[in-house]
Amino acid sequence: MPLITSAGIGSGLDLESIIKASVDAENRPKMLSFMEKEETLQVELSALGEVKSAMSKLQDIVKKLADPDNFGKRIANITQPSTGDIISVTPTSEISVGTFDIAVKQLAQGSRLVSADAAFSSVDDVVSASGGTLTFDAGTGNTFSLAVDAGATLSELRDAINSSTDNFGVTANIVNTGDPAVGSKLVLTSNVTGDTNDLTITSDTSELDAISTAAFGGAAGSGGMTYEQSAQDAIITVDGLTVNSDTNTFKDAVQDMTIKALAESEQTAGAGIYDEAKLNVEYDRESVNKMIDEFVTAYNNLVGNIGFQTRIGKPLNGDASMRSLSGQLVNTLSTPLTGAGPFESIFDIGLGVDKDGYLQKSSLVRSLNEAMDSNFDDIGTAFAGEGGVASQLETLLSGYIDSGGLIKERETNLNGQLDDLEDDVANHEYRMASLEERLRKQYAGLDVLLAQMQQTQAYLGAQLANLPGFTKAKS
Repeated sequence: MPLITSAGIGSGLDLESIIKASVDAENRPKMLSFMEKEETLQVELSALGEVKSAMSKLQDIVKKLADPDNFGKRIANITQPSTGDIISVTPTSEISVGTFDIAVKQLAQGSRLVSADAAFSSVDDVVSASGGTLTFDAGTGNTFSLAVDAGATLSELRDAINSSTDNFGVTANIVNTGDPAVGSKLVLTSNVTGDTNDLTITSDTSELDAISTAAFGGAAGSGGMTYEQSAQDAIITVDGLTVNSDTNTFKDAVQDMTIKALAESEQTAGAGIYDEAKLNVEYDRESVNKMIDEFVTAYNNLVGNIGFQTRIGKPLNGDASMRSLSGQLVNTLSTPLTGAGPFESIFDIGLGVDKDGYLQKSSLVRSLNEAMDSNFDDIGTAFAGEGGVASQLETLLSGYIDSGGLIKERETNLNGQLDDLEDDVANHEYRMASLEERLRKQYAGLDVLLAQMQQTQAYLGAQLANLPGFTKAKS
């Protein structure tokens, strides 16, 4: 018997529509139910994601507020003299605020050595026929030795000094004067500064005396290199008090502050008076104001997000965890403070909460700027101190959004339900495919039977029509 692949072909009945209607009757209600459930889960997941994102932004700024170092910053405002910049300053959080007058009387410098006149006529002069060793020293811990090859020229010596991997900071140059009486000059400059740190050069052979500061073996006379510039300290005055440093950096000349000398002060002719820079060290109020502004914005963003997602018709309307979070936020802001001077809560430093639960800068008790004027360090304690508001908020937020937190667990649960729903849809589609296959088999049999009956009817009709006296009924 031939297989009927499309239902109804044999019988002429619209069996395809019957099969489709039967499958749709089973499939559509279930699929609509799946779609509604998926939409509900996705909307709730999205709403939780919005709240979680707002909490994460608040958590980021709360971590800054929980760091005491962020409240201990100082800024240094420098008014340089009209002749140019003479100092730069790096204060630490430990320095007391105040004003200082600073002058730079002398910059630190390294020493410079020059070879004697006519010691070398050109860069090709041989410095040592048999070779030897030069030793360079400049202050404590700065030393290196250099092997001079036999027959080395002045230019080769220069290159060897500059390329030595042990070189602590000696630069060699050659100046060709063009004067036969002076010749080519070897110039050695040390970057080691400080009064007692002049560059010295000794050798193990008298052949190299022309490049030494002392004659070999303690012989009478000095070496051929002479000082064109001696190493010296930097000298500044702070409020008239003289301070020396072997470098241009003065650490703790004013306690907990680093001052760097950039240029020497101009001096009033004949008066011994130096131009001064005026340094004003004060609390970094701007950075604290900025942090608190960011905190207010992030807090209000979270409050607004919770309010929006819990409105009537929204997925988190009536959600107990959101109501609990709102209450915990307000309670945490109201945490009693200890060790924060006159501040009993952060509402005493110029913050307040309006009737809708939004945080705002307020001046009902005092403004934030007034609190900074009178008790700057206590503001840091209010937020970052032990038991401060920031640490309390950090604990609260972590309990919701960190791994194992309430919102994180709910997201995991919702994603699990979506995965289960996906499996349910796949199982249902398999059942519908099986149902359609079963119906097709059943209707295929019916289709064949009806086709056979129609063929039989047509055959009998034809036979009867051929019988004598048979009259075909008029239509």
